[in-house]
Amino acid sequence: MSLIVFLRLSRDQGGCRLLRIAQAFDSRQWSVIASASAKAAIVSIALPLVGCGAGGFSLEKAEVDRSILTSSTQASAASTDSDRDSDQTTIGNAVSSADIEQLSGQAVPWANTGTGSRGSITELAELKDRGQTCRRFKASRESFDGVAMFEGELCLAGAGGWRMQGFKAL
Repeated sequence: MSLIVFLRLSRDQGGCRLLRIAQAFDSRQWSVIASASAKAAIVSIALPLVGCGAGGFSLEKAEVDRSILTSSTQASAASTDSDRDSDQTTIGNAVSSADIEQLSGQAVPWANTGTGSRGSITELAELKDRGQTCRRFKASRESFDGVAMFEGELCLAGAGGWRMQGFKAL
């Protein structure tokens, strides 16, 4: 057994007294603590096992939960088509409003804030075929579903409007 003690001399009482400041555990106290810790560990391991053995979980009764239904595939396909149509309109607006002479072969950037897509229009050329003015182009599209290249043709229709004649993925 080990004790930590300090001497304090007391002159007014005429003698020397021992004042106990701190005391370490003796061997008997250690055995009590070790025994209690072992019992607590056994109980904490045994309780979950008893719960499982009491019929709380059975592999024979386990089944697939059929109540969970998702339709994420169909919804994303429909939104992808509408996003592509919206991007096609945005690309058409950029092609129709571009000043080809001033561009001198430079790419025209475009962005659709509604879909989050963006890209650039290259190889923009204006052609006159049988009295009709058309613009041919290639466009890139960077979106959440990947990067794609398209080729298209936009022609001047009546009343100064432009109409997309062709727009296909490369």
